[in-house]
Amino acid sequence: MGEDGTTPGERLIQTTVALDGDGSVIAQARHLAADFLARVQSAHGLPVSQRAMDLTQLVVSELVTNARKYAPGPVLLDLKIAGDLVEVVVWDSDPVLPVARAADAGRVGQHGLEIVMAVAQGFEAQREPVGKRITARIALADDPGGAVTGLPPQ
Repeated sequence: MGEDGTTPGERLIQTTVALDGDGSVIAQARHLAADFLARVQSAHGLPVSQRAMDLTQLVVSELVTNARKYAPGPVLLDLKIAGDLVEVVVWDSDPVLPVARAADAGRVGQHGLEIVMAVAQGFEAQREPVGKRITARIALADDPGGAVTGLPPQ
């Protein structure tokens, strides 16, 4: 396996962008995610379900919103195809790792991380030398058995 996570003969399909500015970067990030997955389908012939397209945009929106809300400075968004998954990676300058709060139907707001963890096949948060990196993985294709995908409830 190479340094970029690919096996020999496998090509790396990835895009990275620095987002800086006001709240409009959240919409920009969603559009970037949709465009990236559309290119994955058209240029690389990989299947991307409508569900994957929608969930990827939702995850990007939630993670970039949190980064803009809680961390000063720019945010890096990295989208990468890893086998049959799309990896959404968001880096920000705040070293504090996010913690999903206990479910509370009466709470207004602050459900973003719960949502991401519910729809992702994988989730991790790690500190970096500067800031933190949040990674969520989403299946490109719908489950053929019709099962709801995502992390099991804890």
